[in-house]
Amino acid sequence: MSTSLKLTIITPERKLYDGEIKSINTETTEGHIGILPKHAPIIANLKPTVTVIKDNKGEVKRLFTSSGLMKVEEDNIIVLCDASEWKEEIDFNRAEKAKERAENRLKNREEGLDVNRAEIALCRALVRLKFKDLL
Repeated sequence: MSTSLKLTIITPERKLYDGEIKSINTETTEGHIGILPKHAPIIANLKPTVTVIKDNKGEVKRLFTSSGLMKVEEDNIIVLCDASEWKEEIDFNRAEKAKERAENRLKNREEGLDVNRAEIALCRALVRLKFKDLL
């Protein structure tokens, strides 16, 4: 019986992670999901969140993952997302400015505003800023 999963996380800019893990916990549009070996095959839409990975050494790793897709099939997980970053890669000043811009756009609701896009931008910024308080 398999005790590990193969995880690949890909963004348009790079392959952020490619290795064996014990588990992954992330957020889909349907809610929180945890994946362990022998999970049923699924394809899920991802929401911006702090994704938690437990590697084969038992080390817990946290990273920001944005909107995207996750495919689970035969102990193989592929995550395709718009952006993904380790905590040390996040520019917190930039995230704070993005949060303020999105909040102002949503508050003022100027004509032609893409509300969905502004809400997603706000969500991404808020999740990135969550990392300030995480160990």
